[in-house]
Amino acid sequence: MSRPDWIKSAAGIAKARIAGGLAADVLRMIAEHVKPGVSTEELDRLCHDHIVHVQQAIPANIGYHGFPKTICVSVNHVVCHGIPSQQKILKKGDIINIDVAVIADGWFGDTSRMYFVGEPSPLARRLVDTTYEAMRAGILQVRPGATLGDVGHAIQAVAQRERFSVVREYCGHGIGQVYHEDLQVLHYGNRGEGLRLEPGMVFTIEPMLNAGKRETKELADGWTVVTRDHSLSAQWEHMVAVTADGFELLTPWPDGTGSYAAIA
Repeated sequence: MSRPDWIKSAAGIAKARIAGGLAADVLRMIAEHVKPGVSTEELDRLCHDHIVHVQQAIPANIGYHGFPKTICVSVNHVVCHGIPSQQKILKKGDIINIDVAVIADGWFGDTSRMYFVGEPSPLARRLVDTTYEAMRAGILQVRPGATLGDVGHAIQAVAQRERFSVVREYCGHGIGQVYHEDLQVLHYGNRGEGLRLEPGMVFTIEPMLNAGKRETKELADGWTVVTRDHSLSAQWEHMVAVTADGFELLTPWPDGTGSYAAIA
């Protein structure tokens, strides 16, 4: 059974749509700045200034459980929650995930995407592309009556086809006026199992796939998560709402999906 606070009203979803659009716009803005020689601290500054001064919104990550920055920047073997740093300079061949969350009118928008710094290795490109495909496959399962197990199974099937592993310690989550609601969206599972989806539910789908084994470890800073075997990791994230007959993407890319398949 769902909980009443997991079901959002049409007015609430409209506000989530605005917040999600703002978060997606940050990722559009920052794309041209992701290039060799740039520090992850500079990327963070640009995102912070765009949210505060252009969007007139609130960076949701700053101070969240003590997190010190606006964005999470996860490069190469960093799985998630990488802290921007003046010392971390991007170089050709890097792959990078930027994860941003904003607050607008009391509602949260949360999304992330991958970027290439110059030309990636064939393995890195295949990992990034497969992770997008896995996220898309999971989103396409979303409809009333489907289960979260259907979503997780679709993601896992794409990952296993390419012999990549699914990180299990971190998952998607309910979101609305609370950043992380306790509705959990696992990125693996079995068809027909788990919570049954209902119109009005809003949550993120954000698979993390590793080129090597799925095990991770958290570094001494208390935030940065890396692959134990130092293999590459990739992640994409969208917010979705369950509609009467399917889903609505709440964080669509303002500039379109480019070479990636549309999610509709």
